[in-house]
Amino acid sequence: MLRRVLPVVLMASFVAPLTAQGPAGWKVHIDRSQNAQDPDDKSGVMFMTMGKGFHVSGGPAGTYWNPSNTATGNYTLKGTFTLVKPSNHVNYYGLVFGGNGLEGGSQAYTYFLVAQNGRFLIKQRNGEATTDVQAATANAAIKTPDGSGRSVNALEVRVAGDTISYVVNGTVVHTTPKSVAKTDGIAGFRVNHVTEVMVENFEVAKG
Repeated sequence: MLRRVLPVVLMASFVAPLTAQGPAGWKVHIDRSQNAQDPDDKSGVMFMTMGKGFHVSGGPAGTYWNPSNTATGNYTLKGTFTLVKPSNHVNYYGLVFGGNGLEGGSQAYTYFLVAQNGRFLIKQRNGEATTDVQAATANAAIKTPDGSGRSVNALEVRVAGDTISYVVNGTVVHTTPKSVAKTDGIAGFRVNHVTEVMVENFEVAKG
């Protein structure tokens, strides 16, 4: 029997715990684009449970996490992202790790994202400032939308010893020393604005 789940719509730039209608225990930090050439042209975002994962659709960019998903030491963070409907310009989505203070203006985390144009990027956020770990780079491992507009990419961040490996569909697309990014902290995911994405198989595994 199909269980119908009502969407939760977030209307402003803020952090909000989700009600029982949405994914239990999950929170969202909405951060509107300040770029006049890449504006958030819709006011709400939908985040709901669907099947064995989550469905994100709509307006402003957001970071999604459950405080219980905290990782330390060696671990693998993974999630499978299905781009359901590309936006009318390039937008990114993917994994967040090493999160701290995600509910406030001093939020800090590293994110590993892919886009509909077959590129990935790795960035760090501290408050409202972001810096590149790896600027947007094309890689053949990244699936781009097919004729229906859909693409499926399985992302992983593997923290092992002194190395962080960034993986797409089983292929390591980039590595950095562990010293480059704080890896202990909250894990979650991020979807940029006006993008519709399904997130499945999200997990943090030790070792």
